[in-house]
Formats: sequence, structure tokens, C-alpha cells
Amino acid sequence: MTSILVYSEAEGHRSFDDLSLLPSLLANKRNQVWVDFEGPAPEAAESLSRDFHFHTLAIEDCISETLLPKIDDYGDYIFLVLHGARTMADETFVTAEVNFFLGPNYLVSYHDEPSRSISQARERCLRGGPSITRGVDFLLHEILDAMVDHYFPVLDQFDAIIDQIEEEVFAHPDRETLNKIFSMKKEVMHLRRVAGPQREILNRLSRDPLKVISPTAAVYFRDVYDHLARITDLAESYRDLVTSALDAYLSVVSNRLNEIVKLLTIFTATLMPLTVITGIYGMNFENMPELHTRYGYFIVIAVMAAITVGMLAFFRKKKWL
Repeated sequence: MTSILVYSEAEGHRSFDDLSLLPSLLANKRNQVWVDFEGPAPEAAESLSRDFHFHTLAIEDCISETLLPKIDDYGDYIFLVLHGARTMADETFVTAEVNFFLGPNYLVSYHDEPSRSISQARERCLRGGPSITRGVDFLLHEILDAMVDHYFPVLDQFDAIIDQIEEEVFAHPDRETLNKIFSMKKEVMHLRRVAGPQREILNRLSRDPLKVISPTAAVYFRDVYDHLARITDLAESYRDLVTSALDAYLSVVSNRLNEIVKLLTIFTATLMPLTVITGIYGMNFENMPELHTRYGYFIVIAVMAAITVGMLAFFRKKKWL
């Protein structure tokens, strides 16, 4: 799906879906043009090359999947690859790539999947929102600000999952708890890989002398940078918490194993002298005087019981039991 939003002081907000109008719309420098390509759009690559004359490498990166965020400055325009965040029904954390081309009077966005941030910005523009009226750089700020804000519900979910893991570690750790720890560690690493580079991109947008971003708009990008800085700091703290939870899990499991081994050792040590006694009287020699003692069986049983009680009392005194 392709949509074109145009604003000018003379004609206000207008909406189109015909790409053949782009050359005339872009030729009028008083127009602020936003072109959005959503989903697999066969005409997107041709339009990016024909109507905007973007670099071939930038178009290739835009159409294909780019795993990490990036920014390229081509002088008259900049190319951005950023990632939005959302959680799935199974509480897994996923990111969606969104590509931007920002020029003097145009913004081009390209994304394979629907984007909440872009949909919200489009609706505000159609209602006469102020962002595009101030310039396409302010429109880009509004979209990026919404994309970053959508990370915070993910962080809240991370908080809840880590708290649950910590409770399970000390209450009843099992194989499922270990799987949750490793799954959470993977999610946090994913967050760090995405949020870290995006933080540097927002730092460049707010501080580097880019031709397509006015000094007035750069101040607003610094606010988005501050939010991303907070996200990256939280990602670091989550990594430490998950690592601590893993160490605690291993420690608790090791302590439980030690308790089991200690208990089994006590049983073994208690049964050892009894095994010796039964082994001696299990020998089939005829000249064993105790074999013909009338109360020999009961005496041996009593001796074995006394040894057992004595050893258990000794272990308890040593606080081994």
C-alpha cells in the first residue's frame, strides 16, 4: 500500500495514492511531501530511483532486510534504518524494521509490516496535525518519538518477567525456570543490539550538522535521544539482573544437590557397619559359636540398632543432619 501526504500553506493537507503525481509535487519546494510504502510494494524500488534519484546502495538496503540500525548521509538527503518494538501474544519481544529517506522537503518511509507509529502520525496529519506543517524533519521526529515510546511497555514486561524468575529461583527452581532465564537473556541481548546503535543514530541526528535537519528540530531529536539513553541503561541493568538470576539458580541447584549428596552419604555411613555385621554372620562356617546362641539373633539386632542410633546422634551433634 502506498500513500502520499502533502502540506502547503496555500492548499493545506492533501492525500494521494498516485505515484505519477510525485514529480510535480516534489518540484514545488513549498510542498512538504510524505510518501509511505507499506508491505511488499513492487513499485517502491522504481519510484525511489526514478522520482527521488536515491543511491543504489541505499535503495538496496531499504528493500532488503537490515539487521542493525544505521544512518547514511548523502548530503542532500539522509537514509535511516531503525527498528520499532512490540510484544507478541506469547510475550516474546520482536522488532520491525522501518526505513526512512529524509530530504529538504520530503520524507519517504518504507516498511514491510504495519507500523503503529506511522499509522498514528498519518492519522494526525490527516486531522491537520502540526508536525508536517513545521517541516518533514519535525514529522520524522514525531514518528521516531512514537517508535521509542513503544519500547517502554516492552521494558515493563521485562520487569515483570525478571521479578517472576527471581521468585521462582528461590521458591522452586526447575528446568522450566532455567529455560525462562535463557529466553530472557536472549530477549535482553536483542534489545541491547537494537537500542544501542539507535541511540548513536539519534545522537547524530541531534548533534551533527546535517543539511536536512534544522537546528530547531535537532533540539527535539535530543529528547528522543534521552529516552533511548534510558532504554539502553535499562537494558544493561536487565542483563546484570538476568546474569545474577542465572548465578542464583546455579547456586540454589548446587546447594540442593549438596544436601542430597550429604543425606545419601549419611545413609551410606549408617548402613556400612550394619553391612559388616550381616556380612560376618552371613558366612557359612560351622564353628561360629554365636550361630547356636539361643538369643544371638536378638542380640545382633539390638547391637545393630544401637549402632544406628549412636551414629545418627553423632551426626546430629556435628550438625551434619
